[in-house]
Amino acid sequence: ADGLIMTNSHVVNGSDKMIVGLTNGKKYDAKLIGQDFFTDLAVLKIEGKGPWPKAQLGDSAKIKVGDWAIAVGNPFGLENTVTLGIISNLNRDVAQLGISDKRIDLIQTDAAINPGNSGGPLFNLSGEVIGVNAQIYSRTGGFMGVSFAIPSDTVNDVYYQLKTKGKVSRGWLGVYIQEIDDKLAKSFGMKKSKGALVSKVLPNSPAEKAKIQQ
Repeated sequence: ADGLIMTNSHVVNGSDKMIVGLTNGKKYDAKLIGQDFFTDLAVLKIEGKGPWPKAQLGDSAKIKVGDWAIAVGNPFGLENTVTLGIISNLNRDVAQLGISDKRIDLIQTDAAINPGNSGGPLFNLSGEVIGVNAQIYSRTGGFMGVSFAIPSDTVNDVYYQLKTKGKVSRGWLGVYIQEIDDKLAKSFGMKKSKGALVSKVLPNSPAEKAKIQQ
């Protein structure tokens, strides 16, 4: 209601000017409050007098695989498009999509999401926002039944940090790790290939101060 809007960082990144359009046809300038590259989220503020229409944020921790999911957005510039599907998977590691520069676990849905849906809400049947539409897996560039949204619990945490500080603070260890495969396990005399190998310790990091070694 105070005009703060969550969207994807990749939607607004590098923009010189941002305009928010409402369903009543009116358009307003907006300014960037902050963005977080690692979770691909950003907060905008409408420059004008509210109160503004608002959506209720839901609890993504309560959703289950098989629940209904409703995606809203502007695919290919077609405004106010609504698509319906189910929750296909939870806590999908973004690394499984071949994305190494993000730090998020995603909601997977088969609700149709296409270019232009980014930053739009994923709703449950109660009309609560349970995610922000962010990614698709596609070999053609269009929808193939595999779509992804950033969970509302992540959105809520990032929202309050960007709103209050303009950036997101997160803990870090300062190590590079790799999985222990059968070959490494054998070289270390391990009976099972499990755990993680510290391949590098960054200088002046918490890990180095704690005397963790390569």
